[in-house]
Amino acid sequence: MRCPRSCLFRVRAVGARMSGAAGGDKRKEIEEEPGLGLQGNGQPPTKKPRNKKGKSGRYVPPPRKKNPGISFSHQHFRETQYYFENGLRKVFPYYFDFQTYCKGRWVGKTLREVFSSEFRVEPMEYYTQAAEAGRIRLNEEPADLNTVLKNNDFMRNTVHRHEPPVTAQPMEILTQNQEVVVVDKPASIPVHPCGRFRHNTIIFILGKEHGLTELHTIHRLDRLASGVLMFARTLEMSKKMDQQVRERQVQKEYVCRVQGEFPDGEITCEEPILIISYKVGVCRVDPSGKPCRTLFQKLSYNGTSSVVRCFPYTGRTHQIRVHLQYLGHPIVNDPVYNTEAWGPQRGKEGKVDKSNDELLKALVDVHRFKESLDLLDLPEEEHHCTMERGSIENTERSILPLNSQTEGTIDVKSEVAEEQVEKAADDKSVEVTKSTASELEEKPIVVKDTLCGECKLVRKDPSAKDLVMYLHALHYKGLDWEYSSMLPKWAAANWRED
Repeated sequence: MRCPRSCLFRVRAVGARMSGAAGGDKRKEIEEEPGLGLQGNGQPPTKKPRNKKGKSGRYVPPPRKKNPGISFSHQHFRETQYYFENGLRKVFPYYFDFQTYCKGRWVGKTLREVFSSEFRVEPMEYYTQAAEAGRIRLNEEPADLNTVLKNNDFMRNTVHRHEPPVTAQPMEILTQNQEVVVVDKPASIPVHPCGRFRHNTIIFILGKEHGLTELHTIHRLDRLASGVLMFARTLEMSKKMDQQVRERQVQKEYVCRVQGEFPDGEITCEEPILIISYKVGVCRVDPSGKPCRTLFQKLSYNGTSSVVRCFPYTGRTHQIRVHLQYLGHPIVNDPVYNTEAWGPQRGKEGKVDKSNDELLKALVDVHRFKESLDLLDLPEEEHHCTMERGSIENTERSILPLNSQTEGTIDVKSEVAEEQVEKAADDKSVEVTKSTASELEEKPIVVKDTLCGECKLVRKDPSAKDLVMYLHALHYKGLDWEYSSMLPKWAAANWRED
């Protein structure tokens, strides 16, 4: 793996509270830490806490008020950089701070107890070493894992973060003016930071590569889907478009490629949809679900699969995908709704001979066997736990040890590199190969974090083709606006899969 430009003690990324601008809509996005499960939206005290003790013993500084208007900025964008390889957009691993104030249920427990009972992604040995290395801090001081937590304790955990790759397909800006930004979203890239994704998201790519910040989300697309994605640039425009979406005044047209020969004419599906897992993001047709309606119309058939136009009149999670599965024509390469986990009929007519828990386990098992867990929208901690439990028998096939050819590098100028070498050398958990200042101008330095489990592994990359689902948002139309994208190649009538 290759490593970031920023050293451990220089990068202190403060996760932003996403409240409608440049990182989220009105619904708050929470970043869960791989190992500590901490929220990324806490704001640390600006002053170093006094080493003061009262009658109760250890001093805890008062919490600082949070600013709900904070958005992602260039400080966040500079955490790391992209590189492109084999048709994939990749992110150099980087150091990142997860932060939180002490939760009520933690009060009276030691840090060690909290880690061992709630955050078992990493073994206790890792947390012990991380604390010794100064990566776990309490009220901005190096933490002792035997410290008993109090209300308002502020915790910070520095982790070496690795993000999954996404497709390297360029993101086309369809419209950009003073009111809106509309893009043709490539498949596989999530809209906002979530789970293991941060820099490999639409919000960060727009900010880092196009200088577009302070964007308000109007709607969302599934991570593996592509097509029209709209952002408002002003609060007034955001409210206006959001109201049209809520009042169902927006006409939406999608196109997809489904399995088999879809029926002729207009086919309407009005089966209710129930979310059975918010963590994994899985739904199914169920009488207790929410009402919804989708209209389908076949465009072409090539002998094995059909191109279908989709008009969702409601906006339920995975509505098009679930309704197509129910009709017996799931999207050809849908990694959730077109797998053997649903049984021999793959969920046709809602027939699934499994409980919700059994179904979720079967889905995870299918992707674990195929070494494609990143295609499921697992939270970060769930992904790590699943890999830890399930990859033992597949280790030789899916994971290779690092060698001299796979160690990461950082392409930095000599002045920055010298400072990084000096600071990183103070941390025994970071291995650095030193070079002279003149050599560093041409030859990058090598940094490998020995505490990071991911640094010791090289995971098999997915192919760019594996990251594309044949579902595309083709056309969005409101009361006084309209945006369209081009048909993807796989939607051509005579298209054949390689």
